[in-house]
Amino acid sequence: MNRFAKEQQKEKSGSMTNFFVKNSVLVSVLLVTALGPMATEAASESDRLEKLERAVEQLQKRNTELEAEVQSLKQQTAAVPDSKFKTKVMDDGKTYVEKAVPEVAKPPLFVQQRGPELKLVLGGFIQMNFEDGDVSAFEGRFGETALKDRFRLRRARINLTGDFAEQFDFKMEGDFENSDGLNSNRTAFEATDIFINWHQYPWAQIKVGQWKAPFGLEQLTPDTTLYTVERTLPTGAITPERQIGVQLWGKPFATMWPGQADLLTYYAGIFNGNGRNTTNNDNNNFMYVGRLESMLLKDVFGKGSFLKLGADILNSRDDQGTNISQSLTLLVNSDGSLSPFVLPGPDERTAWSVDAWLRMGPFDLIGEFLQEHVNPRTVNGVPPGFDEFTTDGFYVTGAYYLIPKKLQAVVQWQHLNPGQKGNDGISSIVAGLNYYIRGDDIKLMVNYFHTWSDFRDANPEFGEDQFDEVIGRMQLMF
Repeated sequence: MNRFAKEQQKEKSGSMTNFFVKNSVLVSVLLVTALGPMATEAASESDRLEKLERAVEQLQKRNTELEAEVQSLKQQTAAVPDSKFKTKVMDDGKTYVEKAVPEVAKPPLFVQQRGPELKLVLGGFIQMNFEDGDVSAFEGRFGETALKDRFRLRRARINLTGDFAEQFDFKMEGDFENSDGLNSNRTAFEATDIFINWHQYPWAQIKVGQWKAPFGLEQLTPDTTLYTVERTLPTGAITPERQIGVQLWGKPFATMWPGQADLLTYYAGIFNGNGRNTTNNDNNNFMYVGRLESMLLKDVFGKGSFLKLGADILNSRDDQGTNISQSLTLLVNSDGSLSPFVLPGPDERTAWSVDAWLRMGPFDLIGEFLQEHVNPRTVNGVPPGFDEFTTDGFYVTGAYYLIPKKLQAVVQWQHLNPGQKGNDGISSIVAGLNYYIRGDDIKLMVNYFHTWSDFRDANPEFGEDQFDEVIGRMQLMF
């Protein structure tokens, strides 16, 4: 206990002693006052008893008050530890003195939601990349679209999810990515997923807002749980990514057969079709997307094992100026590299895909094939300005835990045929290691890419046709 606290307690003890002495004198005076007249005046027995009773009542009342004050002083002293006293300069009427006084605790800070939400969860994640070699060559970025070695803040997202009124769930998420808020050529903070989902009936749920259109297994796999650092080139070139629209989806067996709720899941969505964070549709037509997936052989080959099969279909009618490659890699340039495909005229697109995912213990095998046909349209007698083409591609990924739940080895083969020039395919082989420090919450990844261009191999005048890159990633989820 510090000096000031001891002085404070000493003062309190002295005050209590003086208090008892003064009141003892008061008691004596009262007794003399009560007994004196009785001895000299020879009052009746009833008068003496009445005066004694009044004196006793006064003493009892005063004693009760004293006990209450003493108990209050003891509680104050015991409730405030040494570290909770603070020094305060006080004026005692003659001079300024320092005294130790109890420090009043500040109330804690808390946040309360405005609405009647049943659950609110605040979270997010950060992914930081180191990229060296022929950066993003596996995405067709070489030659005139080549990139330089770099550190890259790949994703920096914050999100809020919750349940509302027992029948709705929602999500709001934004991405800071590489924005520094200063340069106009940097990516600014923007929305990724913003939607409301009505889930009263598991077999018929309705979702509205912005999220990933239900097309492509790899595209629909969360960024934080992928086995490779980046998604494959076929996924980036063909899948529609995030769109604004409405979707009916559900699990038909969730109610009648709860143990096999994942046996069948369907998705049917209608979207603007011209990308995310775009307030206007490019025309009066919409993009229609559907997906079916089935989880088979669940836990048959051990706990957590399964075979998942999926199929997708898409149709969209787009106007001139629409970017139909959300990953910015579909248009084949003169040197065989790829860049965004912004339509020079109206088109109609039809795409489909099939996929499979087998998990058996520490082993995963994932494969997907995708194809898209782009057919130009003549509108009001104006030719579209480009020829029809068909793009297709595939990937096969294998993963195995060398150390259960800690160290995972990954290999992948991917190929895209843009279909716009003769023999314009791009292929890559990927080898990687994933180290799970704390599951996907804290994860280290490293991938080696070897990429080759069929177009450049057939046309050596454009330069190298073999490319190599190493990408390392640190991931943190919170």
